[in-house]
Amino acid sequence: MYWLRRAWAELRSEVFILPSRTVVLVWVLALLALPLAYGDAYVLRILTMTCIFAIFAASWDLLAGYTGQVNFGHALFFGAGAYASGLVSLKLGVSPWATIWLGAAVAMLFGFGAGYLCLRLRGSYLSLATLAFPLIALGLLFAFPEFSGGELGISGLRRLAVSPTANYYLAAISMLLIVFGLWAIGDSKFGIVLHAIRDDEIAARASGINTLRYKLAVFSLSAAAAGYAGALFAHYLRVAGPSALEVALSFQVVIWGIFGGLATIYGPVAGVFILYPLTEWLGSFKTVGELRLLLFAVIVLLVLLFMPRGLAAWTREKIETQCPRCKQRNAAWKSLCRLCGASLQSEVTRPQRLVRHQ
Repeated sequence: MYWLRRAWAELRSEVFILPSRTVVLVWVLALLALPLAYGDAYVLRILTMTCIFAIFAASWDLLAGYTGQVNFGHALFFGAGAYASGLVSLKLGVSPWATIWLGAAVAMLFGFGAGYLCLRLRGSYLSLATLAFPLIALGLLFAFPEFSGGELGISGLRRLAVSPTANYYLAAISMLLIVFGLWAIGDSKFGIVLHAIRDDEIAARASGINTLRYKLAVFSLSAAAAGYAGALFAHYLRVAGPSALEVALSFQVVIWGIFGGLATIYGPVAGVFILYPLTEWLGSFKTVGELRLLLFAVIVLLVLLFMPRGLAAWTREKIETQCPRCKQRNAAWKSLCRLCGASLQSEVTRPQRLVRHQ
C-alpha cells in the first residue's frame, strides 16, 4: 500500500498537473492495453511497424534536432543494424535475442565512423556528405551478392517471437524504453550542451566544451538506437534487404521529424504514429490507393505551413503556457503559476494595454 500511495502522489504532483504529461500517460496505457481489447492481427502488425519506426525517428531527432547535425543518410544505421543482426543469426545460427544487440553495436561503430569523417563539415555540406554513406553501403552489398544476397537481400530470418501479440509487445516496450531514454538524455546536462552546440558552436568551444567529442557521442548514440530498430525490423519481417538502406527511408524519417517537431523526441514519435498508420489506411482504399502519396504530401504541407514548429509543439502551446517568471509550464486554463505563483496573464495583458495607450 505504501508504494501505491507513493505512486499516486507522484502521478498527482508530477504527471496530472500538466496536460502534455497526462496525454503521454494515456497514450502509454493505451499502447499496453490495446491487444487485450482489440487483437486484430493486421492492426497489431501496423502498430508493431509504427513502434519500430518511432525508435528510428526518435534516434534521428536526438542527432538532428538537439545537435543540429541534419543527417540525410540515417538509413545507413538502420540498415547496418538489420544486416548485421540478420547475417550473424542466419550464417552462424546465433539467437536473434543476442544479435539485435550486436546490430545496435555495429550501427554504433558505423555512427562513430561516419561522424568522425563528416563532423568537420557543417550545414548542407554535412547533410550531403551523410547522404552518400547509404549509397556506398548499397554498392558494397551489391558487389558481394553471395554474402549479402544482393538485390534480394537475405530472407528466412528467425523471429524474436511467434505470435502477433508477443511481437507487438516486444516492439512497443522497446520503443517506450528507448524513447524515454533518449528523452532523458536530451533533458539532461548532456542535452543542454547539445543545445548549446546547435545554437552557437563557436561560443560553446570558447566556453571550454569539446564539441567534437559531444557530437561523436551523440552520433554514436543515435546510430545505436537506429541500429536496434533496424534489427527489430529485420527479424520481424524475417528479411533484411536493400530497402533498409534506401535514400527514401532517410528522407521519410526527416519528414516524420519535421512534421512532429524537432528537438522534442516525442514530436517525431507522434509524427510516426500519425503518418504511418494514415498512409497504410489510405492505401486500403482502392480509389485512394494511387493518390495516397499526394494526400500524404498535402497533409504534411498543411502542417508545415500552419504549424512551422511541428504538430506536437503547436499542440503543447495550445494546452500549456510558460510562466514569465520561473519559465515553468502550466496548464493553459490556469491563471497563476503552480510553482512561483506569478500571474500567467501578464505577458498577454501588457501588450494590450500598450496598444490602448497608443
